[in-house]
Amino acid sequence: MDELSRVFDALANDHRREMIRLLALQPRSISQLADLRGLSLPAIHKHVRVLEEAAMVSRRKLGRTNFLALEREPLGRLQAWTEQFHPWWGTDAETLANYADAIRRDPASTEEAS
Repeated sequence: MDELSRVFDALANDHRREMIRLLALQPRSISQLADLRGLSLPAIHKHVRVLEEAAMVSRRKLGRTNFLALEREPLGRLQAWTEQFHPWWGTDAETLANYADAIRRDPASTEEAS
């Protein structure tokens, strides 16, 4: 699985998305994240493992406590990937209108996409 696919996989779960949101505000201990999300420690560790495999968080141990911090680079790769669609963004009606205009200008170009 490539790096971007790991990021999408990690963000596919609402608990992990919320963990990322919380870690964007400040580093937190694993037990703090478990308490905030109402999850058991074994469950939160499974989510942390997915986030670590996607390189979205880094872990630092201080004494007996593991702290997590957000790694911003994977989110930057995700943002860069979505930016390629920016020229076509708009409302659904605008997108459909743009496509209709393209068909009127060059019907052959839309046949290639079919």
